[in-house]
Amino acid sequence: MTRPLALITGATAGIGAQFCRSLAARGYDLVGVARDGARLDALATELAPLGATLTPLVADLSTDDGIARVESTLADGHVSLLVNNAGFGTTGTLVSADATQQRAMLTLHVEAVHRLTRAALPGMLAARRGGVIVVASVAGFLSSGGNVNYCATKTWQRVFVQGLHQELAGSGVHVQALCPGFTTTEFHARMGFDQRGRTPAWMWYPAEFVVRASLDAIARGGPVIVIPGAVYKAVVFLARHLPLWMVERLNGVYRRDTV
Repeated sequence: MTRPLALITGATAGIGAQFCRSLAARGYDLVGVARDGARLDALATELAPLGATLTPLVADLSTDDGIARVESTLADGHVSLLVNNAGFGTTGTLVSADATQQRAMLTLHVEAVHRLTRAALPGMLAARRGGVIVVASVAGFLSSGGNVNYCATKTWQRVFVQGLHQELAGSGVHVQALCPGFTTTEFHARMGFDQRGRTPAWMWYPAEFVVRASLDAIARGGPVIVIPGAVYKAVVFLARHLPLWMVERLNGVYRRDTV
């Protein structure tokens, strides 16, 4: 039998690499999208013993050309699961943080997610099956100094998925906004930000736990918002129900303009 095909962006590290490993173990072949071709090749070699084929697709999704390359791959209608995972964070205030990086974040978190999802959906709708996972964040329920565009773009991702869920009702295609909190990946190290030194160990979850929660939920057709772990379910509940002055205290957990 033909294995289903999943396309994962940001495939070579952290949550994206774990999606590749978990999907390979669940019987998927993969298209891995990242900027580093050597790391994609190494991941393909790692997954081969599981019987999975990973096709490397080198593309920078903060550029128009990179997005277009992945759109063309999705347009053939063979991808049954799209995981929009690629993303990054910055440090510093809106004024002090690098402007080029901030523009790249807006492109990667918003335009790329919009365009790739739109490219993938026609084939899924025609087949009346498939799924789209957008790796958002608990930060999408918060706001924070030093984290302005990250929180804003993650909020956009969450709301985008919630609206799309309504549009796709009854179509056989499922969408999910995965909203993890602190996860043990390379994410903060790549920013040069020691988040692990600022937050207690009990606030961190392994990538395997986060991805398992996501894939188990999409396999059963819902819910549309997945928040892995009791800690972050509580954070989101408080963010939605506490008085504003208390939420402001909570927002400080994600503050990144002090480095």
